[in-house]
Amino acid sequence: MKYNKKKKEIILDKELNNLDKFALDFFNIAIKYTDCVIISGYVSILLGRSRATEDVDIFIKKISKENFYLLYNDLISNGFWCINSDNPDALFDYLKENLAIRFARGKIPLPNMEMKFPKDKLDEDAFEDSIRVKLPNGEIKISSIERHIAFKKYFLGSEKDDEDALHIEELFKEDIDYEKIKKLHELLKLRKK
Repeated sequence: MKYNKKKKEIILDKELNNLDKFALDFFNIAIKYTDCVIISGYVSILLGRSRATEDVDIFIKKISKENFYLLYNDLISNGFWCINSDNPDALFDYLKENLAIRFARGKIPLPNMEMKFPKDKLDEDAFEDSIRVKLPNGEIKISSIERHIAFKKYFLGSEKDDEDALHIEELFKEDIDYEKIKKLHELLKLRKK
């Protein structure tokens, strides 16, 4: 793995597992219609943490209903199905109400992609505060290392989240901007109130 902090890019030469392929396939469809960024636990897993997960979380930038229909139909035509509903109008309403919708592929609902619109400016900033990860078969975008650590440690805070953050801290210890984590921590404190 090579991390270029200046370019905001990670080159990850790894054999992709089924979860990686699932995430990459979904991302490649979604990015055709709107900006998107993968967040939360899968970031740690992609970067080498050994643990299981049932879902991959993704923010998509707010889009028009028409573009959402195009995205939805593209996902469906590529073998994905929505766990919440098969009515794209209802799904778009869920997103507008800051609710997540989940897509799976195949007969069982695991793993699934949890898609949501950003709720506030802090979430919206994830699109710019992100890193491109170049994989052997494509590229995805993940939240920045500092954002990942801050959200895991100071907002989510379960034992699993703390371990995810620790994995990333150990992996990137030379490149972490701790001042940025501190600022994000302060913003997260305001969100919790």
